[in-house]
Amino acid sequence: MQQTDIYELIECMTTLIRSEERKKCTELGLQPVHFQVLNYLSRCNKYSDTPAAVANYLGMTRGTVSQSLIILEKKGYIGKTQDTRDKRVVHLQLLADGADVLKQARPSDLFQSATQILIASDAPPSDANVFQQALTALQKANQSQSFGVCKTCRNFSEKDGDYFCLLTQEKLSSADSEQICQEHAPR
Repeated sequence: MQQTDIYELIECMTTLIRSEERKKCTELGLQPVHFQVLNYLSRCNKYSDTPAAVANYLGMTRGTVSQSLIILEKKGYIGKTQDTRDKRVVHLQLLADGADVLKQARPSDLFQSATQILIASDAPPSDANVFQQALTALQKANQSQSFGVCKTCRNFSEKDGDYFCLLTQEKLSSADSEQICQEHAPR
């Protein structure tokens, strides 16, 4: 039996996911890029909620992201605030209406069905971490930023139930430790 090419598997999964996202976005009057921006903002931490970080994460030009941010702000899905220390920096926030439309746009029914199929199968997957490992390997091969979850970073520190970023020398909340960061350095 011939082993399936990992690229082909990931490509097929990505195509299915993007197809479902496009359908849902069309129903909600969103472009796929708007969905991607909202999804990113729902997952990023306070170091990664800038227009530049969105562009880096999505691999898009700042101009494309800027136009998307203008539309999302006009629709009331995101908010912008100036950084308190550096007035040149703008932070983005996902607003309640944005979180609602994001929830509606996610193809969660597809994943719920797939999860049920996997659970019911004769040989359920033994290691869900294989996809994280594959993504990390792809990011390294591409020499791109990892944008990993904060608590998996080598700069993440935990002591006596408190979280701390060794890079920024700032205390982190529990929520921050669960979000993605553009400064992520894999352990």
